[in-house]
Amino acid sequence: MTSLLYQKIARQLAEDIQKGVYRPGERVPSVRKLSTQKGVSHATVLQAYATLEDQGLIHARPQSGYYVHQTPALTAPTPQIAKVEAPYAVTRSSIITEILSQARREGVIPLGAAVPSSDYLPLRALHQQMSKVTRFHSQQAFSYTFSPGYEPLRRQVAIRMRDAGAMVDPANVVITNGCVEALQLSLRAVTRPGDLIATESPSYYGLVQLCQLLDLKVVEIPTDPDSGLSLEALQRALDKWPIKALVLTARAGNPMGATMPEARQRKLVAMMAQRQLTIIEDDIYGELMFDHGQSKALKAFDCSDTVIYCSSFSKTISPGVRTGWLVTRRYQQAIEQLQTFTTLSACSVSQMAVAAYLENGGYDRHLRHIRQEYCTNLSQFQLAIQQYFPEGTQITRPKGGFILWLSLPGGVDTLTLFNRAMEHDISIAPGVVFSNSDQFNHCLRLNCGIPWNRATEQAVMTLGVLARQLIMETARAAVVAEEISI
Repeated sequence: MTSLLYQKIARQLAEDIQKGVYRPGERVPSVRKLSTQKGVSHATVLQAYATLEDQGLIHARPQSGYYVHQTPALTAPTPQIAKVEAPYAVTRSSIITEILSQARREGVIPLGAAVPSSDYLPLRALHQQMSKVTRFHSQQAFSYTFSPGYEPLRRQVAIRMRDAGAMVDPANVVITNGCVEALQLSLRAVTRPGDLIATESPSYYGLVQLCQLLDLKVVEIPTDPDSGLSLEALQRALDKWPIKALVLTARAGNPMGATMPEARQRKLVAMMAQRQLTIIEDDIYGELMFDHGQSKALKAFDCSDTVIYCSSFSKTISPGVRTGWLVTRRYQQAIEQLQTFTTLSACSVSQMAVAAYLENGGYDRHLRHIRQEYCTNLSQFQLAIQQYFPEGTQITRPKGGFILWLSLPGGVDTLTLFNRAMEHDISIAPGVVFSNSDQFNHCLRLNCGIPWNRATEQAVMTLGVLARQLIMETARAAVVAEEISI
């Protein structure tokens, strides 16, 4: 009952803020006053205010109270939805590899790779657990841990998944070397070389590369930046082509940040279950949803083991520990066999250290902190882009995570923008790597999981200047081409 009360109070106050009852910079009612007004405890009001802080709507001032964030309005439009194209064999891994190689140069401002800054990772706590594990449990830590993985960690994962709305048996959890291995094992269990899978458009470039390695063909399904994958387009694709599986992210997708509403999630799971087709859900940003506790994963609506759930701690604890997981009953035996004869399982030391960190508390507090940081960062990036980038730039509004998707006007080629930005030691992820078509060559993805400071703002300003220059050059080239043709 208390959880319902604090969520209701948070929603009411959020609506008041959006309606302008409380304006940016103004103080909201004190904890004591609101508890009296609503007839609830101080603890319930504090929970409500913590929820609003996670959503980036208010912030606390020591010895003063809670205030509405003082930020200008974001007026830039969101990017348009893509169109369906015929299935294709993936061909762009060489471009992706080259871009990733250049972006790893020392001294580059990392606005390209979706990797959180170490400023937002619990490195001290993780180091402490690593030290304890290697000191007191060295025999087990430095030995093999076979598939399906370290049992205490599997139990902790099952507990964590309650927050996603999924009741999971620890016996059905398989620990993996990050989310990519979880996706790879899932695809290998469900498909065979030459098969056709469906995915979002634009799609995570790691999945695009993985499909090439597994000799899979892909049909891209248009994805709305707000509501996620188009179920109508998916239905038409399923009727037209022999699709074996669907891979998507239903919460805070990569690269668009889209989150599918609950009603559409239910409809999607039912649609695929009726056709006896598998959904492979990549929920790597699920624990970074700003409305934590209210949104659910697709797996929460899975009553027939239609969904293979994949995720990892790469975005929340550390990408370096390479600790991910997947959940399935139907394909578990096949996946364990595939893993046993490839990687055996994830690193034993990492599994034990992450399990100890989760068991000993502090993770939820850490998540509340970084959700607020990422929400604030996204707002600062969005407003800076609106200020410095060319007029007509379209920007997504993610409900979680730390990445933004931009659509630039004027026919700008963002691969050219990438090369010019690298001359200024700034990396971006150009749209060409998120699709095998040319629909997103004018788009780019930005990583907002780095601290917002003067250097970061200067990098965004420089990108805006370079984008404006490219627009003018593109326009001049078009005029010259027209004159030549005449």
